[in-house]
Amino acid sequence: MTQVWRAADRYRGGDEAAGIDTRHAFSFSGFYDPDNVRFGLLIACNEERLAPGAGFAPHRHRDVEIVTWVVEGELEHRDDAGHSTLVRAGDVQRLTAGSGVRHSESNAGDGPLRFVQMWLVPEEFGAEPEYDIIRGIADGTPYALPGSRAVLHVRRLAEGERTAVPDCAFCYVHTVRGTAVLDGAGQDTDAAPHTRHEPREPYAPPALHEGDAARIPDAAGRELRAVDGPAELLLWEMHGEPSYG
Repeated sequence: MTQVWRAADRYRGGDEAAGIDTRHAFSFSGFYDPDNVRFGLLIACNEERLAPGAGFAPHRHRDVEIVTWVVEGELEHRDDAGHSTLVRAGDVQRLTAGSGVRHSESNAGDGPLRFVQMWLVPEEFGAEPEYDIIRGIADGTPYALPGSRAVLHVRRLAEGERTAVPDCAFCYVHTVRGTAVLDGAGQDTDAAPHTRHEPREPYAPPALHEGDAARIPDAAGRELRAVDGPAELLLWEMHGEPSYG
């Protein structure tokens, strides 16, 4: 069943005193919900807001694919493999943690920084760490994630414009900006779990506003349509679930 998760339902984390505001879509760090640990291969979709000068001190990851999308501002990435990069709006950054990598992230600009960071389970564990950045990825250009059965699609829609949802076993849609309606969902669309037993109103295609997400299994035949202005969307096309065997 397709589930719509609202921005207001994200778990609030971060450190306000340090200028870090984090909004988690899945169980993360000290917050654990056994019914919300992943969708397909996706195990984290964090909205991060950093004040000027704020950031995450060097810390270690392993066996996770980390993909970052900057919404506004400039993100400075540094890692122990010698990469030092400024990531700007429209860039796609990928860090394959593999057997282990240590990195830091900070707001390198004078204004606020907002970015979306997504973590996925890799196909192979213990692989060699890798780093990649695509500058100014074009709308509609798929980014196939090496080492994972997942593809990221960026969609920037004018008002009224439609785009097909990838035909896959698991599709995750994150609304970066604007509002988009999920068409073709029929009666299988539900709200977030804690609201699913409230009385239902007559069905209408769900509208996804900024920060909202849709988790769509068996996504064939679905479309997204921008309403009330342009919309920017991130879509994860995933063809499997984690395998630990």
